[in-house]
Amino acid sequence: MSQVSRKAKGFSLTRFQRAPRINRALARHPKTGLPQPPVKIVTREFAPCRLEDHYHTTLKDDLMYMTYTHEIGERRAPRQIRLKFDPEDPYSKYRKNPPVGGSQVGKKPAPPSTPENIVRLEKIQLHTMVKEATANKSHLLPAIMQLKALSGESYKAGGRHAVEGIQIIRGKKSVGGWVRPGIPIGAKVDLKGQAMYDFLGTLTEFVLPRLRDFNGVVLPPQSSSSNTPSTVAGVVSFGLPPSAIGFFPQIEVNIDAYPKLSGMHIHFVTNATGIGAQDRARALVSGFQVPFVRR
Repeated sequence: MSQVSRKAKGFSLTRFQRAPRINRALARHPKTGLPQPPVKIVTREFAPCRLEDHYHTTLKDDLMYMTYTHEIGERRAPRQIRLKFDPEDPYSKYRKNPPVGGSQVGKKPAPPSTPENIVRLEKIQLHTMVKEATANKSHLLPAIMQLKALSGESYKAGGRHAVEGIQIIRGKKSVGGWVRPGIPIGAKVDLKGQAMYDFLGTLTEFVLPRLRDFNGVVLPPQSSSSNTPSTVAGVVSFGLPPSAIGFFPQIEVNIDAYPKLSGMHIHFVTNATGIGAQDRARALVSGFQVPFVRR
């Protein structure tokens, strides 16, 4: 039967149906109150990430050789550190009970070296503090706009995300009379996945090479202790002044829209733990062309 005869008899080659009914009563987010779709929407990468491929093809193998520690046999059980007071004693039940032998935070051994626990970058946190916001919280708006331009995240954005978007930092206790509990004093945002590598590439290619007085992230002196809590955290941090924020292409293209730029701290959070975790984290970050210098 030809197409003309089908149309003459009321048939059509294209079948039209009624549009599916959309349920207007969508679930609401418990914190923001914004509607959520009934299915989980996942956005995929539309282009390969150069820095992520660099980590999996080159940097990961180099870090495995550089940070590998060979151990023969099973690891000995950690020494039991007794407490200063008897925890069953009712007189010392609610008293601070420090262990005999000092704090054990900086003495935690690193996990055994395996191909599964090679140091990797988990997230990058951008943190900025605005002292003027303690008097008027409207001074925090330029900092939020700045983080929104750098990360692409919004404050309490809807949908399901891997990160919480831009978060307002509020004071937890009274400090010096100008920080009070509950007042906004800054903002922060966490970057993960491709957004994390995109920010890292922008930082190393456009911002750091244009800083005149920046020779590298300053390392602590060799005489410093290696058993401090910061050395076993696996976090590399450094700050950028307000003058360096204008070198980011996202802000430089429309720098007149920002009344005031705020400096920020950049925290590279890795999965490294135990003794020597910060050294392994620095080796990872240096593989992404972030320079270090010792004075």
